[in-house]
Amino acid sequence: MKFNGVDFDTYLKDYPNQEGFYGRYGGSYVSAELQKAMEEITEAYYTIAKSSKFISELRRIRKEFQGRPTPISHLERLSNSLGNVQLYAKREDLNHTGAHKLNHCMGEALLAKYMGKKKVIAETGAGQHGVALATAAAYFGLQCDIYMGAVDIKKQAPNVARMKILGANVIEVTHGLATLKEAVDAAFDAYVQEHEDSIYCIGSVLGPHPFPMMVREFQSVIGIEAREQFTGMTGELPDAIVACVGGGSNAMGFFAGFLNDPVDIYGIEPLGRGPKLGDHAASLAYGTEGIMHGFNSIMLKDENGEPAPVYSVASGLDYPSSGPEHAFLHDLGRVKYDMVNDEDTIDAFFKLSRLEGIIPAIESAHAVAYAMKLAKEMKRGSILINLSGRGDKDMDYVLENFGMR
Repeated sequence: MKFNGVDFDTYLKDYPNQEGFYGRYGGSYVSAELQKAMEEITEAYYTIAKSSKFISELRRIRKEFQGRPTPISHLERLSNSLGNVQLYAKREDLNHTGAHKLNHCMGEALLAKYMGKKKVIAETGAGQHGVALATAAAYFGLQCDIYMGAVDIKKQAPNVARMKILGANVIEVTHGLATLKEAVDAAFDAYVQEHEDSIYCIGSVLGPHPFPMMVREFQSVIGIEAREQFTGMTGELPDAIVACVGGGSNAMGFFAGFLNDPVDIYGIEPLGRGPKLGDHAASLAYGTEGIMHGFNSIMLKDENGEPAPVYSVASGLDYPSSGPEHAFLHDLGRVKYDMVNDEDTIDAFFKLSRLEGIIPAIESAHAVAYAMKLAKEMKRGSILINLSGRGDKDMDYVLENFGMR
């Protein structure tokens, strides 16, 4: 299938190019010292991670430790409450640790082990990436430093406890807004000092090349499984697929399985409290091209052209940019990016919980909310949602700030 001049038959092999670009987005904008570390990781990934031994080990881990494949659930009662469109969910909340994040963390930690590294370093927002990497570090016997904003530490106390129990060193970041962007800043600074013995395991399809590509490839197991499972269940492809987008790892892994199919693809950003700068984190909707954290993408900027303050009810989505591949797919028009506000997100959080017995992560509830809206507009057909994580981490926060619906 060709779309605006891009051949999606070979898309996953053609993009990124050797320099890590998706069109004009991506690349590696880091210091000369850090670029050497990026090149070391790239070389290792293209050799070690493409070997049959590495692939076999990762497949074994996914089956025996992660519990993959995760199932697809038909959301029958939720569907019936909306009309005739049938909603389904790819259950990444049932992946070990409760979210999609372990898919790339086990891959990155296995790569670190093969490279002889002793420590993994990462940032986290909602805490799911931190928990996943702490889990991977425990599994492989690696040291683990997790940088987390003070605001998110307070919001996501259960995940902080889980990281510490798993043996990770959780480092509080207090500068700036003390959320995800600042955690990334701090983790990068630490990695510059420790790159010889450690690897920075970026938590999304972000950062300098090769991380957007590596994370997409490790996460593509979601889309590959989902496509096979859905056609096995229904005999056809879904009419539409939906995933939330912050940095965009769950979405990119999910989309990868369907990019070459006649399926409508929707990436949903957090509109938060509204369109005013500082009240949302919808970078693809309101941002412009810019470089941060070592990559070129679409980002939200303040009056000085610096990364703008952002907000989302979901700690995993409050980042002022999106992965470069999302920016590319946005410009191509292959993926339709839209937004959902806090109110609709929380409504979807409770509806899915009460009608289906599934408490979603607030991040995932953005996708659920949009799928509910889309179902009413479509009238007939099917929608497959990537339920990227479970909501255990969010329950206290939701009840404290929004009450019982």
